[in-house]
Amino acid sequence: MNDVASSGQPKSSNQTIPACPVGELSCPVIDEVQLLREQVATDPLTGLYNLRYFREALEQELERTQRTLMSTALMMVDLDHFKSINDTWGHPAGDEVLKQTARLIRESTRKLDVQCRYGGEEFVIILPSTELMLAVQVAERLRENIASTRVQIDGGELQITASIGLALHSAQEPHSASSLIGRADHYLYQAKRQGRNQVCFEHPDMAETSVSGDEKSLLHDLFGGVDSADDADDFIGDGEEFMADDDGTWPEE
Repeated sequence: MNDVASSGQPKSSNQTIPACPVGELSCPVIDEVQLLREQVATDPLTGLYNLRYFREALEQELERTQRTLMSTALMMVDLDHFKSINDTWGHPAGDEVLKQTARLIRESTRKLDVQCRYGGEEFVIILPSTELMLAVQVAERLRENIASTRVQIDGGELQITASIGLALHSAQEPHSASSLIGRADHYLYQAKRQGRNQVCFEHPDMAETSVSGDEKSLLHDLFGGVDSADDADDFIGDGEEFMADDDGTWPEE
């Protein structure tokens, strides 16, 4: 025979989830749900957003670009010679380098930027409503902060550097997350090929031999020695268009 409450309704074997009073500033249930959401979206080692969250955030920003007509920049960051750190000092040292890099990314970028761990020693940052020159400034600030930091580990300290690639998505371009990622990745590996510890980026409005006075001055301030269009091209690249296969593929998590 079923137990019946005084109201005449069967008792439930499940505990009732407590409701939060209207107007309460803090609610344990809501706080717990929010914490779970953050855990699902966060890389446990670095505290940055993970790849799954990055996918969703990038799609949202590209859609916003179409509505607001304001460009979105994408920055890909890869630590130089990271494998040798793991091989020489061990994985705990490598983990500490990753955590310190994540801290520098948070400190060097803006609150509205979306900082994510892309996988391994690679990070990706979405810069909403950002034109190219501002994105370059943010990227160069991050590069300098990483290069000037000494990571303390058991047995010594490590100097680290990073290579950075930048690409821009404007409202005039087709909506394609994989294309934007492919272009940023292209300039990241260009930075690697050119010697590492530098920022490379696309600039579709710059011809191979033409750099405006303002742009040249800014590049000189940023890189300390870009005195000619040829020098600028070393940082900017040759202006070729790089398009990844738009098949919706992503790296494994």
